[in-house]
Amino acid sequence: MRGKRIGSGAALLAGALAVTGLAFAPSALAVTPTTATVTASCGLFGGGAATLTATQTGTSATIQLTSSAIVAPIPISANAISSTLTMANSTGAARVFTGSANPAMATGAPIDVGLLTGTVASGDSLDFYKGSLKMVVFGVTVTCTSSAAQAPGPFVFS
Repeated sequence: MRGKRIGSGAALLAGALAVTGLAFAPSALAVTPTTATVTASCGLFGGGAATLTATQTGTSATIQLTSSAIVAPIPISANAISSTLTMANSTGAARVFTGSANPAMATGAPIDVGLLTGTVASGDSLDFYKGSLKMVVFGVTVTCTSSAAQAPGPFVFS
């Protein structure tokens, strides 16, 4: 009889620990969609279709902007573009992503900035439209804007 009580007690303890573990387990966080397209106008860099790629880890997020329509007007060395991406947030304050990560680009090469890092909150709904991308290259500031919402829709963070 004593063996049954110990076995039952152990089973209850194991079950309680499993439930507690589930309660404290980190939830899976994901941004949806992970890619979106915009049409951006970037002054001397040109303009056209650009792709934004977003990732999320907890409250940290990264965004990368690439475009074959927006090009480097001069040769640009790696990590020489200081970028600030401001995304409009339909659920609150705008979110800002910054960084200086870019590959080396020859004159006329497609632009590639990011990974730009920032902080997000659960439920943030971010869109490049009504936001901007400011790139400082050799002391010259280039600002990109969009006249329409990104497709297929805003980045929604969980």
